[in-house]
Amino acid sequence: MNKMLIPILFALGTAIFWGCYGPAIGNAQSPRGIDGRPMVPPEGWTPFKPYVFIGIAYLVIAIAGGLIMMKVKGDTFSYSGSHFATAKWGFLAGTLGAGGALCLTTAMMTSRGNALLIMPIVFGGAVSITALVSVLRLHAATVVSPMLWVGMLVTVIGVVIVARNTPHGHAGPAKSSAAEADPLHGGEVHAVEEPLT
Repeated sequence: MNKMLIPILFALGTAIFWGCYGPAIGNAQSPRGIDGRPMVPPEGWTPFKPYVFIGIAYLVIAIAGGLIMMKVKGDTFSYSGSHFATAKWGFLAGTLGAGGALCLTTAMMTSRGNALLIMPIVFGGAVSITALVSVLRLHAATVVSPMLWVGMLVTVIGVVIVARNTPHGHAGPAKSSAAEADPLHGGEVHAVEEPLT
């Protein structure tokens, strides 16, 4: 079996999970009032209410999954001495992941669950940020190919093309006949996209 097949399959798994993550958050948005704006507490809720359970899910899966896999792979449960780096960098990575989840939750809630706008920006931006971090870390030890900047430009173009051409709405009956201008399509009018039930 090709050595790269397993990491590629897990990377595709990540793309599937995170690709469904945005639409799932969109389903947790607060109901809308007569004026079309999200209802505020106590009738509605803020974007941070579902984020609490996102955190609980992260905590349960990360701790249980991590401990199980450590045991399966014969790892120790020590985080001291030379193993302290795993705690330090793991906590930093978790902080960055949780901060990203908070930003994504807020973006989805404030965009009326508009996953077709938010998710391409998230993933197109993430791959470019990863490349920039690598350039900064290795700046003295490597020569950056001009094709990297071409790739970033193509990524931006790809994000715009995907966002502009992703189908709107859903197959179910609309809860409202209201329509609104879509900024991605130059002000064209589209049916309001309701969350899946």
